[in-house]
Amino acid sequence: MKPLTNQIVQSYKRKETNRPLVLVAIIIGMFMAAIEGTIVSTAMPGIVGDLGGFSKFSWVFSAYLLMSAITVLLFGKLSDLFGRKPIYTIGIVVFLIGSLLCGFAESMEALVIYRLIQGVGAGAVQPIALTIVGDMYSMEERAKIQGYLASVWGISAIAGPALGGLFVQYIDWSWVFWMNIPLGILSLIGILLLLHETIDKEKKSIDYAGAGLLLVSVSALMIVLIEGGVHWEWTSLPILGLIILSAAGISLFFHVERKAKEPIMPLGIWSSPVIAISNSVTFTTGIILIGVSSFLPTFVQGVMEQSPIVAGFTLTTMSIGWPIASTAAGNLVIKIGFRTTSVLGGISLIVGSSIYLVMTPELGPIFAGVGSFFIGVGMGLTSTTFIVAIQGSVSWQQRGIATATNMFMRTLGSAVGAALLGGILNSRLQHYLTERAANKDISINSANQLLDETKRETLDPSLLDLLQNGLTISLKWVYGGVMVLALISFVLVLFIPKPSKKGNPARS
Repeated sequence: MKPLTNQIVQSYKRKETNRPLVLVAIIIGMFMAAIEGTIVSTAMPGIVGDLGGFSKFSWVFSAYLLMSAITVLLFGKLSDLFGRKPIYTIGIVVFLIGSLLCGFAESMEALVIYRLIQGVGAGAVQPIALTIVGDMYSMEERAKIQGYLASVWGISAIAGPALGGLFVQYIDWSWVFWMNIPLGILSLIGILLLLHETIDKEKKSIDYAGAGLLLVSVSALMIVLIEGGVHWEWTSLPILGLIILSAAGISLFFHVERKAKEPIMPLGIWSSPVIAISNSVTFTTGIILIGVSSFLPTFVQGVMEQSPIVAGFTLTTMSIGWPIASTAAGNLVIKIGFRTTSVLGGISLIVGSSIYLVMTPELGPIFAGVGSFFIGVGMGLTSTTFIVAIQGSVSWQQRGIATATNMFMRTLGSAVGAALLGGILNSRLQHYLTERAANKDISINSANQLLDETKRETLDPSLLDLLQNGLTISLKWVYGGVMVLALISFVLVLFIPKPSKKGNPARS
């Protein structure tokens, strides 16, 4: 302990960045962000069983992802203007405040609001952690280090599903949020003491207009996807108005970005085929990821009637495949290039999605876990490859925003996916129940009872069968959408440019 303390003190006094210890601090921060995904997913059935509000299920994910998507670009740009350390610090503090509040939520509406706050912090933590690594290491080193960082998402998520199930079953779901606090504090101390950077002190310009337009347009789109066909008809005035608002907001956003002195999203970086295609695939895989992590535990608990711990372990297999593939990707991009590595990832996503599409309650949780493993392999091969490719194609001055743009596309994909797939689930379930339960006092929120073992056991057998069949069929539609997105992802990676110079992965 004493040698480590001496290292920290000496590094702080010399104002020199201690790369190994900063990397450890970043890994802790990434662990915190990574575990948040799967631990909340597996805890959600328990949270819904406690707080109610099945129809608001998607909003718990969407609120978090929406703010992450919007702020990731703003924080990425701010890190290029003011440095990585201050923006990362702000992100950690806001994330921890949101985590603390989430644990105290007493209603689903309050939880959604607190998740908005948590999402703002996540918008800084995730991309800037990757950007700091891009600053500290060379191209060759980054391929391996980014592989390690990407695998953190998988390794940490191995604990996430299990902990989520344990907290819900034996302690309290609040701890899925409160466990972030010690992790965030450790990461914050490491960055504050050990990361040193030189920043240009000239006057900066911040694109607040672009950030505001993005917030309005994406928020409107999210409401359409979640509420369309459920609380509002697709042809109703509120839905049509929101569609027009979203389209107008996006158009104005691009107009503002072309003229802004320091645009939140420099449109020029999209001229690179590597960046454009990588970000497009990142968007579609973001939808796939949220589709798996959000709805698989619901199926395992509500339909297969398994415990929260078993539901958690069906996602754990994804967490095993992810780090294995991420570590391999760090070496593969050097040997066979970005394109071939990405194609392998695309194939794995198709295999995993196919397994979900044919999944039935009788096949059991092990079958579901196999599908999760292949999804994890696909995510590991693509995510690491894209980050290394993007960071290798831009200068230091644009590395922060380029990395943030990739994170934005994944987070936006997850946000849209949570809304889109959640909307499909709600609308199909409502349609099913309306057709088959016309004379019964039953609605979407009746599915709350499936996610609470005590309440489920008290249900009339015919009602239980009705709800489980409805949820099964509705989730089939969800995983059909996941399959389509896996196919789109595979087609897109085929268009990544081939290596222009053999043996140079930066050009692959």
